[in-house]
Amino acid sequence: MMTANEIRDSFKKFFESKQHAIVPSAPMVIKDDPTLMFTNAGMNQWKDIILGTRDPEPRRRADTQKCLRVSGKHNDLEEVGHDTYHHTMFEMLGNWSFGDYFKEGAIDMAWEYLVDVLKLNPEDLYVTVFEGSPEENIPRDDEAAKYWAKHVPEDHIINGNKHDNFWEMGDTGPCGPCSEIHVDSRTPEQKAASGKTGRELVNQDDPQVIEIWNIVFMQFNRKADGSLEPLSMNVIDTGMGFERLVRMMQGKHSNYDTDVFQPIIKAEQQITGLKYFTFEEETESPISKEQDDINVAMRVCADHLRAVAFSIADGQLPSNAKAGYVIRRILRRAVRYAYTFLNQKDGFLYKLVPTLVAEMGGAFPELEAQQQLVTKVIKEEEESFLRTLEKGIGMLNDAMNTLKAEGKTELDGVQAFRLFDTYGFPLDLTELICRENGFTVNEEQFNVEMQKQKDRARNAAAVENSDWVELAQGEQQFVGYDYTEYECHIIRYRKVTQKKNEFYELVLDNTPFYGEMGGQVGDCGVLVNEAETINIIDTKRENGQSVHIVKQLPKDPAAQFMACVDTDKRNASAANHTATHLLDYALKQILGDHVEQKGSFVSPDTLRFDFSHFEKVTDEQLREVERMVNDMIRQDIHIDEHRDVPFDEAKKLGAIALFGEKYGDKVRVVRFGPSCEFCGGIHASSTGRIGFFKIISESSVAAGIRRIEAKTGQECEELLYQTEDILKAVKAFFNNAKDLQGVIKKYIEEHDSMKKEIEAFQAQAVERAAKQLVDKAREVNGVKVVSAVLPMNPAAAKDLAFKIRAAVEGSLLCVLGTHDNNKPQLSIMMSDDMVSDHGLNAGQMVREAAKLIQGGGGGQPHFAQAGGKNADGLSAAVDKVLELAKLN
Repeated sequence: MMTANEIRDSFKKFFESKQHAIVPSAPMVIKDDPTLMFTNAGMNQWKDIILGTRDPEPRRRADTQKCLRVSGKHNDLEEVGHDTYHHTMFEMLGNWSFGDYFKEGAIDMAWEYLVDVLKLNPEDLYVTVFEGSPEENIPRDDEAAKYWAKHVPEDHIINGNKHDNFWEMGDTGPCGPCSEIHVDSRTPEQKAASGKTGRELVNQDDPQVIEIWNIVFMQFNRKADGSLEPLSMNVIDTGMGFERLVRMMQGKHSNYDTDVFQPIIKAEQQITGLKYFTFEEETESPISKEQDDINVAMRVCADHLRAVAFSIADGQLPSNAKAGYVIRRILRRAVRYAYTFLNQKDGFLYKLVPTLVAEMGGAFPELEAQQQLVTKVIKEEEESFLRTLEKGIGMLNDAMNTLKAEGKTELDGVQAFRLFDTYGFPLDLTELICRENGFTVNEEQFNVEMQKQKDRARNAAAVENSDWVELAQGEQQFVGYDYTEYECHIIRYRKVTQKKNEFYELVLDNTPFYGEMGGQVGDCGVLVNEAETINIIDTKRENGQSVHIVKQLPKDPAAQFMACVDTDKRNASAANHTATHLLDYALKQILGDHVEQKGSFVSPDTLRFDFSHFEKVTDEQLREVERMVNDMIRQDIHIDEHRDVPFDEAKKLGAIALFGEKYGDKVRVVRFGPSCEFCGGIHASSTGRIGFFKIISESSVAAGIRRIEAKTGQECEELLYQTEDILKAVKAFFNNAKDLQGVIKKYIEEHDSMKKEIEAFQAQAVERAAKQLVDKAREVNGVKVVSAVLPMNPAAAKDLAFKIRAAVEGSLLCVLGTHDNNKPQLSIMMSDDMVSDHGLNAGQMVREAAKLIQGGGGGQPHFAQAGGKNADGLSAAVDKVLELAKLN
């Protein structure tokens, strides 16, 4: 039986024998494409070739591509773990032809690989072809059907509808019919018992008759008005699910029973002490609901571990925004399954990372190289979410207690949505906890709230693009490394509407404008000729070219222009970018070779540099880094630039390749003395142009990731003036004392001494107040009741409540209304017997009474506090607590 790694290698070797260049997987996280956050299909890295903005050589390519599908059109997240074949992160084996072979070649090669090389049974293979679309005037794909007929009988060729058999990149762009290859993996017994042929089960969601390979014949371009036009170059784009292929080859009926996932699942069993039942074991004897939950949870954790680990290795850390939020959501879904069904109340997923690295590190070296970082980030995220989970469960318990007290059985959907939004509780987790306690959840209200949020997000992000208006043919030439002004023509433009704002995107034939990429902001400037001047407010990078953003179109878009970059901003950005290279080098020298860039941002005003390091950088180390960078600046080292260098040759030059970055066949290398990096950005002509470098902050971004922010040049000068002005102002406060440090130290010592005296006076006052209040305590049905409203700060009020509790032996109810600077606070303190014997709960009582001071709070059953806005309501709030206690 072939292993997963052997199957992957056989695919590459087969297509290499068919003259395909075998290329490495692009990163799963996409950094410079505004339309995509993650690689969700193998073709993503070839978008610019398919769109005609990059040279298609070599015209035949093949690879295995890391993909992630958890958002947007391709969203399988909620199915993952519940079935046998959906995944978040998966590998897609693919082969491409850019203007070379087309339908016949792609079909013949696919059949040869599956049947002649892998020896799959041809009787179990079914293919689909596009049935056509009369409304779009597209006939049935008889051409593909004719080529399939060479290999399979007529009844194994199935017509497919537009949803299944017409592939589109998006609402607009390249598209075309496709052929799917489906495999009937049922056992002979299952086939006999079913009474249905494989043909009848294709695309019917049968878990054993599944699509394995999709061959897309890209031949059209979809315009904004929905019409289709032929592409200038026919493209073959195929994608085969690696995990599904391994399942077929290993004779399994679940992807999770193959050696892609089994090592991870075995590690899960070892850690949890729970058993996982394979598909065969489940079939032999039915399993309990509890065991099914365990199975699902183990599949979820095994799948999600891969997605999260590969994303972190590719440079995307969990966060609360965009791609980072998607990764955090996947990780949290795994954590709650482990928490709920695998009894894992502490970090769990991070313990599985060594197994994942052992299995996949050979094929994907970035995983092994980043193992320490991946482990640390997952562990910290797990522990953080488990704390949040506990808080959410506490909030849900309070809500259920309230429902019980009110005699209700349904949790309203608004509260359920708040749990989802604040604590990451999906509806099914809230329903599970409620069900275990005899409550239901109003799912309809929850869905209404969820839809409102989706609508808000959609409205905020809605972008409407018109079709490109083509003025001339040709590819864009970027001349910005050598020029800041250049003659040009607009070759195409389009109108973009976003949040009711309208602007235009222009593509020039020759441009000195750098499009935002690699953390460096885009250039701004003007397009100018004798007739007019058009402001370019920004430049973005899209599909390998600079796209210029303007508020208005030129009167004559076809005219010749001079493209002029704002050189002041360009030079400031360039200086900051060069400084990040020097900073990267200095950090490696001072902290060690483990330092690796994890992100950067470079603008005219500032620079930000994220890097892997597992502890705070000390002030002494930061000073050493600054000295080293400034020394290289003073040396005025000139740029040593190498363009269009083959990748392997660039590595021999000593250039540093970053994990998570996509590099082409040819790269640019930028060297400043000992600093040598792959880089496509704009740099200073020499380090002396930076002027001066000053770190302004060092902080933590995430587990194992530190961030340095710094200034250069004129910004450093302004920083120096600000510091000087502050120092002068501080000196003036102290009568321009010569020994400023000594004078401030003396003031601090005097302040600390007086503070201690005040605290001693306050402690005495609290003691006196406690004695007086206890002496005046009322007794109601055997309970000592202490109640008062008095001026007191929050810390003293808490101290007072505990002193009163210490002075009264049992059966105590103490209610204090205190105010400080017109800010009210309500404190409830009770003896333990009041909680156990009388069934009182200070946390619940304080929440109810706090409404009278327009506030809220909570706490433990015996002690709780609440703050508010309305000090005038304190007396009423105190009375409310006494009323809720029901002592009379």
